[in-house]
Amino acid sequence: MTTDDRVRPATPDDIPTAVRTLGRAFSDYPYTRHVVAADDHAERVRRFQELFLTRVGMVYGRVWVGDGGLAVAAWTTPDQDPTPGLTEVAPSIGELAGDRAEVFEATEKLVEPYRPTEPVWYLATVGVDPDAQGRGLGSAVLRPGIEAAARAGYPIYLETATDRNVSLYERLGFKVTAEVTVPDGGPHIWCMRKDVS
Repeated sequence: MTTDDRVRPATPDDIPTAVRTLGRAFSDYPYTRHVVAADDHAERVRRFQELFLTRVGMVYGRVWVGDGGLAVAAWTTPDQDPTPGLTEVAPSIGELAGDRAEVFEATEKLVEPYRPTEPVWYLATVGVDPDAQGRGLGSAVLRPGIEAAARAGYPIYLETATDRNVSLYERLGFKVTAEVTVPDGGPHIWCMRKDVS
């Protein structure tokens, strides 16, 4: 087991910094650029991440932070079904998507067939504040979840929309299981998995 003293489980006190980090990390991400309205985009993305973190990740999953919230990784796990939280936030997610709500739904339908149907740890969101990148925080904040999933005997699944992220995840032992190109100028999405070794 690896330990990094920069990383620890998130607490409610970490939420403001973690939300800021995720908002900044995803403000220009290809997926969110495509499925979240352009008007007031950065604030919409921040609120999207806040909903997921506070209503799903912290309640039904596991969340780790690095450097006091400058890196964040939020997971759902087979230990607790996140469906109630996802159902609760769905209307707000639709509102935040704005005039891209139909595109959001269509993109989700394109990727859905490639998602696992068996129990997995799902990396729901991970981000490093742009000012803190390049210090290994991304890998560091992912390791506790990867190790916890392995100890529990579950595979891990994630999706990413940048080839740079694909390289990071491959270094951590993930393999690409499917690729989806979203039409009408949408992002290329890689589905990735790490099986129990």
